[in-house]
Amino acid sequence: MKILLAYSLSGFASYLHRLLSGFIPDAFWLMVTEMVITGVCLLVFLILLAFFLGYMERKVAAFMEIRFGPNRVGPKGTLQIVADTVKLLFKEGLTPDLSDKFLFNLAPGIIVISAMLAVAPIAFAKGFQIWDINIGVLYISSVSSIAVIGILMAGWSSSNKYSIIGAMRAGAQIVSYELSVGLSLISIVVLSGSLSLNDIVESQANGWWILKGHIPVLISFVIFVVASTAEINRAPFDLVEADQELTGGFNTEYGGMKFAMFLMSEYINLFVVSAVAATLFLGGWMPFHIGNFTAFNHIMDYIPSSIWFFGKTLFIIFIIMQFRWTFPRLRIDQLLNLEWKYLLPISMINVLLVTLMAIMGWHF
Repeated sequence: MKILLAYSLSGFASYLHRLLSGFIPDAFWLMVTEMVITGVCLLVFLILLAFFLGYMERKVAAFMEIRFGPNRVGPKGTLQIVADTVKLLFKEGLTPDLSDKFLFNLAPGIIVISAMLAVAPIAFAKGFQIWDINIGVLYISSVSSIAVIGILMAGWSSSNKYSIIGAMRAGAQIVSYELSVGLSLISIVVLSGSLSLNDIVESQANGWWILKGHIPVLISFVIFVVASTAEINRAPFDLVEADQELTGGFNTEYGGMKFAMFLMSEYINLFVVSAVAATLFLGGWMPFHIGNFTAFNHIMDYIPSSIWFFGKTLFIIFIIMQFRWTFPRLRIDQLLNLEWKYLLPISMINVLLVTLMAIMGWHF
């Protein structure tokens, strides 16, 4: 299998390293410079991504409700999200008198940083990722769990009863649904034999796991998408921010730039969840290959690996966005019953089936 390097991003990092080496001979400062450049580029990418996903969500909502959506500010309403961001930037951010001001201001930063850290091991194209770590699946699961600390911190420090209730709901919800998310990931780890995202992608060179893993992997995929939607607090699992009950949940007292950081972290988490699902179940940047169909596989290789990755990721993002306008919000008891009575037992049995399938070699 050979993917055309001319269409991939694999040589970009090497070129940048050689370019900087000519100006910065010292290895330590070269490393620091590369880290700073990487951080700035990642921040710019995630801000632009949040703009795009914010616009996409409004258009998906309009599509589901048979209306136009944003169509006044900029061509086809493309600058509406920019106008909203400018409004939040110039809006005064108030801090409640009875709040713990240090924790109140720290919470949005923790949530955004945890979301950004989870992006590091994701391979955006062949040979193009920020950090190639051999425990990528475990790393993402661990780092993404830090967000619940920021949510609890935001709710408690606000000194608002609605914020505290929302934060406690978030703790129960995220801790519960993490179990099903983890068991779904274990299914692919068992089949691929590695925790490295690159190894998992390479294991799908002759077919994506969702196709060659039979029904158990399809069940894992469905559970992962549903449980991940609950873990990032999106509808219909948005009990944390239920407007009719809690006026806004854990971020009720936030405004201005701090509130914008919460919105940004939500879209980053949406991207991370979708990118992980695309990587583990749909092959990530790997083109669509069918066994030994050499001619067909060769044609698929002409499509750039980055196009494959972002196409699959956007497809899953679209599915998750549709949930918001398809299903009504669950009650808190229904939400927890779904996890503990249905998703978790099914996930545990499914892991046993996947393990048996891997031992017996029943997958394609």
